[in-house]
Amino acid sequence: MMAEMTHLNSRGEAHMVDISAKTDSDRSALAEAQIELTDDIVKAVLDEKLPKGDLFATVRIAGIQAAKKCSDLIPLCHPLPLSKVTIDIQLNGNLMTVQALCKTTGKTGVEMEALTAVSVAALTVYDMCKGIDKGIVIKDTRLLEKSGGKSGDWQAVDLGAQKVD
Repeated sequence: MMAEMTHLNSRGEAHMVDISAKTDSDRSALAEAQIELTDDIVKAVLDEKLPKGDLFATVRIAGIQAAKKCSDLIPLCHPLPLSKVTIDIQLNGNLMTVQALCKTTGKTGVEMEALTAVSVAALTVYDMCKGIDKGIVIKDTRLLEKSGGKSGDWQAVDLGAQKVD
């Protein structure tokens, strides 16, 4: 069964969905992106010798800004009053993982804000490190979990996704 296309009007034109009749609920979303770094980049990060400065602080700020600007970047997203955005960065060997947690109380979810946050954070890692080596790979950007709203809770699993009861 094909899902209803909620972002098209009766003439097939793109439009922003009317959420005015929905009730407010607490909503959250957790997304992540992975960035493969070269040995030279990892060494520079660990030695705090990146030419552009503090990687971790810059990536956190970029992710937070991106979540706040999501509706300016994704055409049909509603602007949301975010109540929380956190950016967590882990470096394990040559793999950097960036996670974003976004929260709001409102009529629509924050999945796009969390995904936008990790995407821009990953691009910021690239920008901060490209002077050392352009062989950076951004991969596996995905939603890990979301809660709230009509569709309920959801978590990613290794072989797909499932609705959480």
